Amino acid sequence: MAFEPPQRLVRALGETAPDGDDWLEKLPEAAHQAVALRELTVERVQVPGGRSSLVVLVRRADGTPAVLKLAPPRSRPESERAALAHWDGLGAVQLLEPFVTEGVLLLERLHPDLSVRSLPEAKALLEAAGTLRRLWVEPPAEHVFETVAERTGRQAEAMRATAGAFGDLAVLVDAALVAREELLAAPPVERLLHGTFRQSKVLAGERMPWLAVGPDPVVGECAFDLARLVRDRVEDLIASPSGAATTRRRVKRLAESLDVDQERLRGWTLFRAVESGVRALRVGRPKDAELLLEFAGWL
Repeated sequence: MAFEPPQRLVRALGETAPDGDDWLEKLPEAAHQAVALRELTVERVQVPGGRSSLVVLVRRADGTPAVLKLAPPRSRPESERAALAHWDGLGAVQLLEPFVTEGVLLLERLHPDLSVRSLPEAKALLEAAGTLRRLWVEPPAEHVFETVAERTGRQAEAMRATAGAFGDLAVLVDAALVAREELLAAPPVERLLHGTFRQSKVLAGERMPWLAVGPDPVVGECAFDLARLVRDRVEDLIASPSGAATTRRRVKRLAESLDVDQERLRGWTLFRAVESGVRALRVGRPKDAELLLEFAGWL
């Protein structure tokens, strides 16, 4: 079978590595080797798939359905493996093998085309929040996960550099950076976080109704993880005359439902929205940037 990477993956990897690398070139052979080593039967490549990995629907030698995932080093697949092993299926997809090949994960098969985003908005937020709560556990002793301070520190530097080329961003970027500094000055208890949680990252399963997939794990406060969920369906929020009020109500409801400080959630939502908007500008996605920065202005 030809393991042709979906165009969505090709475009996204081009954004994260504009100078290119040889991972995509080596991907077909790496996929063939991973399949042969595990004696898998390939059904199909998942399309459109994700933005950071090739996802292949397979069956194991005993006929059990599974997912084979191949990701480049910059997507931190070994960090994902460590987090999934620590969660051990609680709230997240089950890792089917602890370690065989670097950058290759064999995972429990969920329903790839059915996420909580398919539910009505209120129900989707409820189910997503319930799934997220189960993931917030103490990190392993002497863990090697990136911290929120480290990740956002890198992001802050990139924001400053990009903002210099777009003068009208200065006010929002300054507000986001100040919020980050204040939040990191007195952080609450730290937990292992999903890192990139949103409705589309929660898929229907057999073992449990809903399970999280695709973490980019980080250790820090829960409000950081919840912040990305606040802006889910941002295009609908922007299109609504009551979008700003709806956003503020969402912050309040999510904070209360998950016992997170409302102001800390608002602060991290601001930082993450501005960071995403600035990054979208940097890689040439102005429409996405416009939505995200307008959303950030409501906070």
